[in-house]
Amino acid sequence: MTKIYNRPALSAKAIAERYLDELAPRIAPMIADTVGLVHDALARGERVLLEGAQATFLDLDHGTYPFVTSSNPVAGGACVGSGLGPRDITDILGIAKAYVTRVGAGPFPTELDGDTAEYLVTHGHEFGTNTGRRRRVGWFDVVMARQAVRLNSLSEIALTKLDVLDKFDEIKVCVAYLHEGVRYEYMPFHQSVLHDVTPVYETIQGWQSELTAVSHIDQMPAAAMDYVRFLEEKIGVPITVVGVGPEREQFVRTA
Repeated sequence: MTKIYNRPALSAKAIAERYLDELAPRIAPMIADTVGLVHDALARGERVLLEGAQATFLDLDHGTYPFVTSSNPVAGGACVGSGLGPRDITDILGIAKAYVTRVGAGPFPTELDGDTAEYLVTHGHEFGTNTGRRRRVGWFDVVMARQAVRLNSLSEIALTKLDVLDKFDEIKVCVAYLHEGVRYEYMPFHQSVLHDVTPVYETIQGWQSELTAVSHIDQMPAAAMDYVRFLEEKIGVPITVVGVGPEREQFVRTA
């Protein structure tokens, strides 16, 4: 603190006193055997929901290192954090946007710029929740999605922000990567390859109508459902929920 950051030294005595005298009494009543709590709930036949934070490719071990976080946000981390065993997990729901975003540096094969990127950022409100940093945006990447299915053993996917694509007459989807004549259906393990791949795109017809008032699958434009079913087929797991707006009730069940 003093030699590198030119700040006053910390007092171990002052820190200990604050934690023991001020903070510990407030925290102590909320400390419990959480492993016991979740296992007892399962034994009673109750449902336990574990919610992950961040994203698959920020995973310390399986993400796009070194552009990662310091933990394991893949589904396996839920067992480590909760004390549940792998056989206690029954369904694993992956969350994916209808396009791809990333905050900060790191490989991004489908990244967009110009007017299309500006539109997605503006209409998708793509700014970091805590930092306020502008997110990078790109077309949906099936290669990344397939890898996420593998790493998390996803049973289904919820696709969010489909409404952000309402105005596009055509929408591109990356279905594979090319690098020096080699086609990749899954993420290449070598970072130098990933940084230099060329995305292989397929183009899907847009629906050019607003989805925000849609509440049932029967109300979805055919072209919008074609996009959803195309992604579903390419990814290999069902898309069971589609988000059509920012509010909690703005979603459509597709299965």
